[in-house]
Formats: sequence, structure tokens, C-alpha cells
Amino acid sequence: MPTIHESTPASTRPLFAGLGPHGERPATPETIDLSPEALRRAREGAYRIAVVLHTTTSDWSKRQIAGIRAGLTEAGAAVVDVIDCAYDSATQVKAIERLVRERPDAVIGIPFGGSAVSRAFRAVSAAGIKLILLDNAPSGLLPEADYVSVVSCDNFGLGQIAASLLSPYVPSGGTVGIVAYKIDFFATAQREIAFSKWMQRERPDIVLTQVKFETPAQSGLVVGPYLDCHPDLDGVFVVWDEPAVESLREISRRPRRPAMTTVDLGKAVADALIRGDIVKGIAAQRPFEQGHAAAVAAVAALTGQPVPPWIVLPGLSVTAANVVDAYHTVGGEPASPALIAAGD
Repeated sequence: MPTIHESTPASTRPLFAGLGPHGERPATPETIDLSPEALRRAREGAYRIAVVLHTTTSDWSKRQIAGIRAGLTEAGAAVVDVIDCAYDSATQVKAIERLVRERPDAVIGIPFGGSAVSRAFRAVSAAGIKLILLDNAPSGLLPEADYVSVVSCDNFGLGQIAASLLSPYVPSGGTVGIVAYKIDFFATAQREIAFSKWMQRERPDIVLTQVKFETPAQSGLVVGPYLDCHPDLDGVFVVWDEPAVESLREISRRPRRPAMTTVDLGKAVADALIRGDIVKGIAAQRPFEQGHAAAVAAVAALTGQPVPPWIVLPGLSVTAANVVDAYHTVGGEPASPALIAAGD
């Protein structure tokens, strides 16, 4: 048996927030201070906010929407539309064009597809609609000119957390595969870069390989052949939980099962983490808090309050030891029976 490599745990090594899409230094949500006067104006304005997401079916998205609704309700604003773009940039462009015609007071959205959707999103601010972005600012979009702020988890930090959690399960000279996103997307690119840099710095003995997928639903079709070509993988990092679930199905069919870490504490990967046979750790976002922060940023912009262009929340390092508490921290749907039993 190879010796398992020991590295400094994530909890004892500092993790630093990455810079924004244009090099902006991170600000915390607490830097947005809605004064009593701003809240009064917001309640009088009864603002209408539309939400445009890449998907609304994931646990992350559901928590994000819940946070947005909670933040807007506190300010007397309302969500008037929630649009699921089903990971399709053409669908998103049509949705944004419709919203520009309907003129809500603000749009909170995740640009999906990079430059393919830039023109549509630029039209939002041009129409006098406040635009708050989640996680991603496509090429060509600039703060102040084209959007108010990007509200995100610290994706660079998430990549570091995932690497540090996987490292102890990879033997000296082992091989790790990165299951990466093929689409131009700032958040996942930051995770992949940070994961690779951490491994190169802390575990230069590890060989890194990579495979890319286009949609979560199709990721298994890519991961299966990849595993066949790399039967001796010791570890796998998947950039978020939806493709991680598809990857788990493929790994479970193989006689050799590499250890896995991923990002986002969805119900399925939380249960897999408790089982512990494949998933060893999760770098969790705080989607409810992120959604709440985006809602506050939208209200602040509408009432003339200053809003930082890059608002960041820290990630959570999650193992089987703290998964129950972490699941409650990130919010969302009720825990599964397996998770409830783990907390008893």
C-alpha cells in the first residue's frame, strides 16, 4: 500500500480571497449599510426584481432564490420573475431581451455563456435597470458602466479548500483528475486555477490531468471514458456538485474508486460525504447568504447607496465531521434521512 501523504489541514492554513473579474479587491456583504432612510425609500418604492439563473433545479439555486426573496422582503421589494435558462445561452439572451422590454427595477442574474450573452446583459443597464451579477461577469462587461456589482462566494478560496481536503487521500506520486467546465465562466475557472496552484505548491509530487464537460447532465458521458483511460487515478476534483453526482455514478461502477472533493453542499453529495467511500470533502458556498447579499445590493443601488463592485463571502471546509452543521449553515431544503441520522 502506498503511504498517504499528509499535508497541512485547510483549517490551519490561511486561504485568501481571489480578486474580482477586473482585479477588484473583495468586500464583505457587511460593507453595504442600508440606512433607515434607504429602507423607508425602498418600501415606498415597492421595487420589482427579476432573477435570471442558469438553472433553478439545483440545491444551490434553490438556496440562492430563498436568500434573494428574504433580502427583498425585508426591504418591501418583490421578486416578479424567476427564469430558468436550462444552461442555454440562447434562452438566456431571449429572457434578458424580454426583461428589458418589461422594465423591472432591477435584475439579479448569472450570465451564462461568456461573450455570447454580454450584449444582452449590457442592454439591461442601458435601459436604466439596475443589474446585480452572481459569480460571473462576462468579457466586455464593466462595473459601474454595465453592472452594479458581482456578488460571489470566494471561488479561488473554494478551489484551495477542495485541494487541501483531497491531498491527504492521494499517495506520494499519485495522479489527480480535474473535472472542469468547458464554458467560459469566471467562478469555475477560479476554482480550477486555485486547485491546480495549491497542488503545484503543496504537492508537486502529484500529476494533474483534466477532462472538460459542457453541461452537468452530460458530464457522466465525458467522465466515464476519462476514467477508462485513467484507471489508476487516486483523486478527482469536480468543479461543482451537479457534475460531481454524475461523476459519482461512473466512479461507483469501477473497481478502483478515487477519492473525490467538489464544491457546493447539495443534498446528494452531502449524503455521499457521510458514506465516505468516495467523497472525502466539500468546499461549500453560502448560497442563501449570497442571495441575501445580492438582494441588499440591488436595494442599495436603487436607493442611491454605494455598492462595492466585488462582494465576496468565504467558503466552508466540510468533512464528515461537520457536514450536519454545515448543511444547516448553508440553508435550503430539509436534510435527507441519512443526514438527519448522522446528526442524531
